[in-house]
Amino acid sequence: MVPAMIQQVTATDGVRLAMVEDGDRAAPTIICLHGYPDNRTVWAPVASRLAERFHVVTYDTRGAGESDAARSRTAYQLDQLEADLVHIVDAVSPSSPVHLIGHDWGSVQAWHAVTGDRLAGRIASFTSISGPCLDHVAHWFGRVRHHPTPASVGLRILQLVMSGYIGFFQLPKLPELAWRTGIMPGIIELLNRFDSGITDTAQHRPRVADGIHGLELYRANMPKTLRKPRRRHTRVPIQILLPTRDPFVSPAMQQSAHQWAPQTLLRRVPGGHWLPLSAPDTVAEHSVELIDKTSGADPPR
Repeated sequence: MVPAMIQQVTATDGVRLAMVEDGDRAAPTIICLHGYPDNRTVWAPVASRLAERFHVVTYDTRGAGESDAARSRTAYQLDQLEADLVHIVDAVSPSSPVHLIGHDWGSVQAWHAVTGDRLAGRIASFTSISGPCLDHVAHWFGRVRHHPTPASVGLRILQLVMSGYIGFFQLPKLPELAWRTGIMPGIIELLNRFDSGITDTAQHRPRVADGIHGLELYRANMPKTLRKPRRRHTRVPIQILLPTRDPFVSPAMQQSAHQWAPQTLLRRVPGGHWLPLSAPDTVAEHSVELIDKTSGADPPR
């Protein structure tokens, strides 16, 4: 085992990304991608468990944690985030495929990568938590619009209600004000109090800078992708962990991934949105199950 230490990887546009490696570099590599408004520390409980068998990499995406914030909105588009991931993979596992675990926007980024071409053949498996492919989401809403049934319309309305904050994030200045005045951090802390698995909600109070910079993820990607979605397929083995009490992402929307990713396993898991914090044992165990299955390895006795 080697001690974890912070390293820097420079992206194609000069943005510096802070990265941490843990575990044995000779073991299979797992890259954990965090969501919004988190940074890489959200993976600490899961990473410590995975590092007993694997080479585990966590990094702060642009605008979060100790990574640089990009100056332009276009620098937060999914194509650039995919390019960032390519640089990370090149740095930590240049000759062997990696396994991805993504949560929230980290999962959205990972979906973009596994359905793209830049990392073709270099991703061995992907575990997705509370973050669907945006193109898949747009097609899901489109099918409901063109072939409405009472059930499908109801599911669409439910998801629109759950995603209401996305519209707020498109507004100028007001979302930033909500972060600076403590409203947004307070709301997230309150939500986590309803998740019994998170014992210290104050510790998970997000950083204001992460919340403000990360707003560009929504502004740079949501309108563009939802208006003109692409048809994005993959044959990478995928499992989707579906928290039973997620207030933001409905199971119905994520289940539509089967159309685009035939090797997809769905697992319902008790817990709220921040499953890596509330159920790290469960996340680690299910992730390892998929990794062992895809690699043909026998689990340790």
